[in-house]
Amino acid sequence: MPSLHWIGKEKVINHHQEVPYRILEKQYTISSRTEYPEATSENKIIHGDNLEALKSLLPEYEGKINCIYIDPPYNTGNEGWVYNDNVNDPKIKKWLGEVVGKESEDLTRHDKWLCMMYPRLKLLHKLLADDGAIFISIDDNEHANLKLICNEIFGSGNFIANVAVVNNFKGRSDDKYIATAHEFLLIYHKGGFVSKGVSVPEEYQNEYKQVDSNGKKYRLQGLRKRGSGAKREDRPNMFYPFYINLNANTISLERINNTDVKVLPKLSDGTDGRWRWGKETSENRINELHFQIVKGRNQYDIFQKDYLENDVSEKRIKPKSFWHGSEFSSEAGTLQLKKIFEDKSFPTPKSIDLIEYCLQQATDKKSIILDSFAGSGTTAHAVLNLNKQDGGSRKFILIEMENYAETITAERVKRVVNGYGKDNNEVEGTGGDFSYYKLGKPIFLENDLLNEEVEIEKIEEYVWYTETKEHYQYQDENYLLGTKNGTAYYFYYEKDRLTTLDESYLRTLKTKANQYIIYADLCLLDQKLMDKYHIIFKKIPRDISRF
Repeated sequence: MPSLHWIGKEKVINHHQEVPYRILEKQYTISSRTEYPEATSENKIIHGDNLEALKSLLPEYEGKINCIYIDPPYNTGNEGWVYNDNVNDPKIKKWLGEVVGKESEDLTRHDKWLCMMYPRLKLLHKLLADDGAIFISIDDNEHANLKLICNEIFGSGNFIANVAVVNNFKGRSDDKYIATAHEFLLIYHKGGFVSKGVSVPEEYQNEYKQVDSNGKKYRLQGLRKRGSGAKREDRPNMFYPFYINLNANTISLERINNTDVKVLPKLSDGTDGRWRWGKETSENRINELHFQIVKGRNQYDIFQKDYLENDVSEKRIKPKSFWHGSEFSSEAGTLQLKKIFEDKSFPTPKSIDLIEYCLQQATDKKSIILDSFAGSGTTAHAVLNLNKQDGGSRKFILIEMENYAETITAERVKRVVNGYGKDNNEVEGTGGDFSYYKLGKPIFLENDLLNEEVEIEKIEEYVWYTETKEHYQYQDENYLLGTKNGTAYYFYYEKDRLTTLDESYLRTLKTKANQYIIYADLCLLDQKLMDKYHIIFKKIPRDISRF
């Protein structure tokens, strides 16, 4: 498989492992349920560097995010925007100097962008569920590079689509040769994704013109396979005859009368093709089949009655690789944001409908959605809209590193929850809540010692996760982190004194287990005693795992 090489790659390819683990410090909670304003919401908006913020999510969310949407910097070189859409941002330049070193002075614009994106995509891959999908908006500046590194990180076999999204009907007039009217949406998964499709647009509904005896609308779709894999040798078991009784107006898989018309799947060149259904499926769904003469060929062919559900919202179809509509345009996103903020501007916010279209394909009512380049907060807006529409309880996590994280990103979501417009009731609120966080202190200092300024509960949460990959729950017993698979985990730690694992400490343990893993500063037990009681000692901080 072709791979992409650039200056600095060897410095960032495993950099996600070196990123310090920082705790999340909750600042406040916004809720439409005014009686619970101080509760902690499962929806999160995090202000801070998205690389470190992604690392901080691992204990709770590794492998649990069902859908990721990101709209990273396109690296256009345009530096005059509030949203600095390039990689010359001072924060990024400082980071490149620390991670890549002196080589960073020789990096091209594209090298810098790749150094910035690679470790972030590595952490996003860790957070994505096995059956989840990631959607990435991008334009021509970095599209080719992004596809190559996504192939490397997610696997080329997990590429889903490269969607063209028309976001500017008129095209960009300042382009030199071609007025660009679209951007791209790259979609990948981790191997287990099954698309839920999208709802039927109005123009599709108009295709369902026929009505059966029960009054249900349907359209006819050819049962013969079209496109790739349509030959008989591709699926030999899907080559079989149907028999049409013209007098009785019936279709059968067995010849009943000598006058029955035999129909086989034939390609346009007369060679053998195949059906879309196997013989057993056709037998079970024979009532859904219809025959008629194909114009131009003067031969009978078999068609499936594709029914329109009574509730159109239940009907799902595959999205196309070309998304065209005013609802997907940049102008739509700008107008939507202007309704919320009459006095604030934000360049080219994504449209709510674009994000909702992605969410339709990759989420259900209980999914968790992540956006680590949150911008104006469109992803949260889309999640809240869908929850209001179908009564779902989808959760969102937004990460924004810029200073407008609170004044625009979080403020937008607050207004969406409670309503906005004149007197906050021109557009009814969606309801819901979120908690606003800032990145806190790192758990480990540069000398690998534990940071004593961090709350002990946060350290315990971290250690428990490194051992079990499970979310930490507070225990009543002192120093007990919890039990799993017959093993009890103890974290014997005090900030102001050294702790010693000795016989007197063992006598204080209350939890019975087949094995004990005990963290402490020192250990005075002899190996024979430890073997007898199945005790494993881990020294603080040396033996605490690093992500």
